Amino acid sequence: MIRKFLIACAVLALAAPASARELWTKDQANAWYGQQKWLVGANYINASAINQLEMWQAESFNPAEIDRELGWAQAMGLNTMRVFLHDALWAQDAAGYRKRIDTFLTIAANHNIKPLLVLFDSCWDPHYQLGPQHPPIPGVHNSGWVQGPGTKALNDPAQEPRLQAYVKGVVGAFANDKRVLGWDVWNEPDNPVGQYADDVPAKIARVAVLLPRVYEWARSVNPTQPLTSGVWHDAHWDRLDGLNPIEKTQLTQSDVISFHDYSWPETFEARAQSLTVYGRPLLCTEYMARGNGSTFDTILPLGKKLNVAMMNWGFVNGKTQTDMPWDSWQRPYTMKPPTIWFHDILHTDGTPYRAREVEIIKSLTAR
Repeated sequence: MIRKFLIACAVLALAAPASARELWTKDQANAWYGQQKWLVGANYINASAINQLEMWQAESFNPAEIDRELGWAQAMGLNTMRVFLHDALWAQDAAGYRKRIDTFLTIAANHNIKPLLVLFDSCWDPHYQLGPQHPPIPGVHNSGWVQGPGTKALNDPAQEPRLQAYVKGVVGAFANDKRVLGWDVWNEPDNPVGQYADDVPAKIARVAVLLPRVYEWARSVNPTQPLTSGVWHDAHWDRLDGLNPIEKTQLTQSDVISFHDYSWPETFEARAQSLTVYGRPLLCTEYMARGNGSTFDTILPLGKKLNVAMMNWGFVNGKTQTDMPWDSWQRPYTMKPPTIWFHDILHTDGTPYRAREVEIIKSLTAR
């Protein structure tokens, strides 16, 4: 059965349309960006889901909750969301998963929100399991988030046809869909995730080989939306000769340039300015960690001034517990909560953690 599945995946993956497109030119990328409103949103997962699997699996997919939460997003002026998918769900039931993605896109479009969809992710737990997910670990940041593909699939060359079929299948299904903003092909692909004992050098070496292929697979189905993958290391991004192979791929194969920054406004501005050498639109697809000095008060106005699309981490505080700081992995906040929320904007009932932040978002997006 497994052999037949892999053969079928290989056949599907190799069937690319003759019109497979190239990397967008700078003019094409900037023309696309010029047609968008200033893009402001969050990294989104509904409050009752601990990870991508729980958000999307048929048994736990919650359209009513998603509709309610995206309504709150629309009310404060957000017009995009960065949303993580998972390859294992496509392999499990491609038709059902495609239908649920379509349902999500319909809900988002009803609230004038165009999502940026993430295909793969190298952060947190590399050993995912389909089915019911474990409850949150008390006091720990993102205690149930999973990688995709995980360690087993990443290190098994026989799995590559399945990954190829997933990329071509999901991007191909929505390649001409105006409800989709774009495709973030791999989140922090070279993140070592020190909380887990996997062979980090082997993981990064394998990702360095796969990432260019993922760009090729996605382009082969001719998406009308841009492809990207965000650089995130503390590095001189304006000089390719000082970057690792993964970062070079990200910056040379992305139609639009994306990056992550959770630091002070001075650092954010310097990093954003360094990326202007590539002459492409800039998307900050992760920012806002209050305890790190990255706040809506200081960073979002800079994004507006620099014309950078802005997507903070976290929207509604829920099972991901990303109000907890990163250091909660070393010392869980079980005795008392952190002094300030690290991420997230709203409580589960839709009330703001800090009303002034919502006022800032409304003000800046309304101009």
